[in-house]
Amino acid sequence: MKIIISGATGVIGSSLTPILRAERNEVIRLVRKKNSTSCCDVYWNPDNKILDSSVFTDADAVVHLSGENIASRWTPAKKEKIRHSRVNSTQFLSATISELKEPPKVFIHASAVGYYGNRGSETLTEESPPGSGFLSDVCQAWEEATKPASEKGTRVIHLRIGMVLSNKGGALVKMMRPFKLGLGGIIGSGNQYWSWISLDDLIGVISFLITEDSIAGAVNATAPNPVTNKEFTEVLGQVLKRPTIFPLPALAAKLAFGEMANDLLLASTRVEPVKLMKSKYCFQHSTIKNALNAIF
Repeated sequence: MKIIISGATGVIGSSLTPILRAERNEVIRLVRKKNSTSCCDVYWNPDNKILDSSVFTDADAVVHLSGENIASRWTPAKKEKIRHSRVNSTQFLSATISELKEPPKVFIHASAVGYYGNRGSETLTEESPPGSGFLSDVCQAWEEATKPASEKGTRVIHLRIGMVLSNKGGALVKMMRPFKLGLGGIIGSGNQYWSWISLDDLIGVISFLITEDSIAGAVNATAPNPVTNKEFTEVLGQVLKRPTIFPLPALAAKLAFGEMANDLLLASTRVEPVKLMKSKYCFQHSTIKNALNAIF
């Protein structure tokens, strides 16, 4: 197959690309560097609407992973970058696809479980309504931006991704330093649910969805067993053989990280991947202990 990937240099994209190529797919990376020396890189600039549409000739799939990193304090300028980098780039790609005579069969774009907002212990499926708050608003606009591609007839998948667990980057790497020093602990009450997925499984899910024609629309890219922050903390401490006795109170988290703490660290989102569980996809890491043991 011929597969176009944006955000190919990120944690997810840099792992997905070699696996797809190992399966004898042709992978074209959309990159922001004009002078890339790779024959398989194509320059694009969604802000200025620059992209040679001929790159989509005979393309089977587009996997859109671009987006501003959200793991820092959310100033007004940062929030605008987060929204703009996701919504505008998706609108541009979707509009480009809609103008093609023969569009790709599938367009997979990265959304997030932030779509559901802070929902306590409520079990959330792909059919659950959106929540409220900044991340939820961004995710809703993000998913809506794919409408032109969908109307063209391309199978569109809104991949609502949970916390991605990997030792290559992301949230888990940021947690490692205090935990390795024996300074880890629960955040806030510890009762908030964290929906997660291992990087291996996320790559597997994307590869699976590229060819699984029966699945479209929202897909929860999370493991079948979400855990509370308390459970996550206990298992991480066990795997690293470190104590977890230093809690981070909710007030301290809010003072340190501002609005981001509310939406990412303290929000409770208990998500079930119903569509994947009903499909032929087999999770490599279905429990948090299994995932963390595999990673470390």
